[in-house]
Amino acid sequence: MLYNLQFSQVLFLDIETVPAVESYEMLSERMKKLWDKKSKTLKNEEKQDPESLYARAGIYAEFGKIIVISVGFLNGNEFRLKSFYGDDEKLILEEFADLLNRYYNQSDSLLCAHNGKEFDFPYIARRMLIHGIELPMILQLAGKKPWEIRHIDTMELWKFGDYKNYTSLDLLTAIFNIPTPKDDIDGSMVGDIYYREHDLERIRTYCQKDVLAIAQLMRRYLNLPLISDEQIVVTG
Repeated sequence: MLYNLQFSQVLFLDIETVPAVESYEMLSERMKKLWDKKSKTLKNEEKQDPESLYARAGIYAEFGKIIVISVGFLNGNEFRLKSFYGDDEKLILEEFADLLNRYYNQSDSLLCAHNGKEFDFPYIARRMLIHGIELPMILQLAGKKPWEIRHIDTMELWKFGDYKNYTSLDLLTAIFNIPTPKDDIDGSMVGDIYYREHDLERIRTYCQKDVLAIAQLMRRYLNLPLISDEQIVVTG
């Protein structure tokens, strides 16, 4: 369970995503047809139509966009939180790529997220490619052996080889007695808050709470004391 992990080498992260446009009607005709096809593959017990399913488009990199990337890292005795956020996804990704290239381009650097291998890491990489941004080395997987990939996934660690189910960050923080990051909003509310209220600060705060929760969960896995409130510094 990574008992030799050096926290100073790890960048903890979380992303918030929304549908690329506010509503199904705003899609181009070509993208409507492609979403119609995609929506047929979604679990749909109530037989919803493509328009009503469009609220779920944000979880797919082809139909969504990133509005917040929050990161956390240990700097001495401080745990620093910073966010890249706004309406300009390309700018968010360029600034995040610059961070990775500057500080997390070493062979011992690590990225950590909850369900990151299935969601955060590939989503970021796909959106970077769409915007013509060169992938930082730590996000490049092609040609690498499994042990050369510097990604940690707190959900994968919890599975211990059991691939049958998904375990939420909220559940794991509850059983490890870590303060919940879902005390204001949860992921299902982000799209509405963004498009109807445009409250990016609220979404940023929620995302940073998730990052802190991921770091705290990793400390519980390693039987280390939790990061105290006095150690937390928000830099952006």
